[in-house]
Amino acid sequence: MLKKNEIDMLNGPLFGKILRFAVPLILTNILQLLFNAADVAVAGRFAGSESLAAVGATSSLVFIVVNVLIGISVGANVVVARCYGMGQKTDALSKAVHTAIYVAIVGGVIFGAIGFAVCGFLLRLIEVPADIYPLSRLYMRIYFLGLPFNMIYNYGTAILRSRGDTTRPFFYLLISGTTNVILNLVFVIVFKLGVAGVALATDASNLLSAVLIMRFLIKSNDELHVDLKKIRPDKAAFIAMARIGIPAGIQNSMFSIANAVIQSAINAYGPIVMAGSSASTSIGGFVYVTMNSFHHAGQTFTSQNLAAKKYDRIPQIVKYCFISLTLIAGTMCVLEFVFSRQLLSIYNTSPDVIAAGMVRLRMIVMTYLLYGYADILVGVIRGHGISIQTVIINLIATCVLRIAYIHFLNVPIVDVKYVYAAYPVSWVAFLLAVTGYWIYMRKTGKGMN
Repeated sequence: MLKKNEIDMLNGPLFGKILRFAVPLILTNILQLLFNAADVAVAGRFAGSESLAAVGATSSLVFIVVNVLIGISVGANVVVARCYGMGQKTDALSKAVHTAIYVAIVGGVIFGAIGFAVCGFLLRLIEVPADIYPLSRLYMRIYFLGLPFNMIYNYGTAILRSRGDTTRPFFYLLISGTTNVILNLVFVIVFKLGVAGVALATDASNLLSAVLIMRFLIKSNDELHVDLKKIRPDKAAFIAMARIGIPAGIQNSMFSIANAVIQSAINAYGPIVMAGSSASTSIGGFVYVTMNSFHHAGQTFTSQNLAAKKYDRIPQIVKYCFISLTLIAGTMCVLEFVFSRQLLSIYNTSPDVIAAGMVRLRMIVMTYLLYGYADILVGVIRGHGISIQTVIINLIATCVLRIAYIHFLNVPIVDVKYVYAAYPVSWVAFLLAVTGYWIYMRKTGKGMN
């Protein structure tokens, strides 16, 4: 019998179940971005354009440090979902759950310490301007102190998502995110802490979300129950997670490295363009997380159905993820294009910053679906237990192509539009390459055993 919030991914029509899985995940991700946007907006409106630029300049660097760890959570999702698909809801699943929590805690501490130590070097590497460098370094150091809490929530969410529960994480985030917004306003407006206040509010909300999800797992009396005394790595479970997750994390890190190169080019255009780019990136992120929700839907549904040997359902999973993406994310792209000025004014009231942000936002959102389709295919491929190949594709089509493209631009002499064009150019290449590999997989039956 299915438990509350659990989805039967193995039987019956898929379209409604994919939406039931994805919509709470979309809402969760959008809520997360709203709270992140609150960080940026509070910094921009109440601490000035320099603080806005300082916070925005750190995002790609943070992901470079943490993406390998985030990637292993992808492996945790696939491994636990396979246990469900094969009906293994006992010892194997319990070991996978406890291994995932162990990796979240220990990995969060290690990567947090690394991030704290190297953030200054990374900021200098992308040539963050001297006037905002101290603010960016301060923000990153405080952020990395709270990384273990962030990881516990992410891994806990991956565990729940493996059985189709995307609703409970939404409510946990609603509670912790609301706390984040309140603390942002208190720390920045009342106590005048600037970017330090924004980072402290983020750490506090991450702590709360980690406590909420661990409380549920500890109190749960089913196969997802976490016993604090059993939090240790299981060799087989960790290897299975790492085999899928580490390549996924490396792929995301390479993606972030390429974005850091682009950010370095953007930095050459000065604080106004940096601030506008930061705001538009935050707005465009709402489309990204919506698309990425269907990546996770494709990955989880594929994992369970492959484990149950229901191969005929895989093409349907892809089809309905594509349809859902087009309807939901496509609508969001149009709205962001039409209301770009109004959305950017939420972040900063400067006409120059708004104008700079509109250049990036309008250029990006009308081509964003190309990346979304590719991302769904990557999720489905990972659901087959295949990860290395997507890393190679991403290395060539995204990382190498973007870096080479930026290298040949005469920055900052050329219009900044040419810098932003690196994104759609790479998305076209990425979609073509991953589609080719997906067709090859279907013809050869690769990943079906």
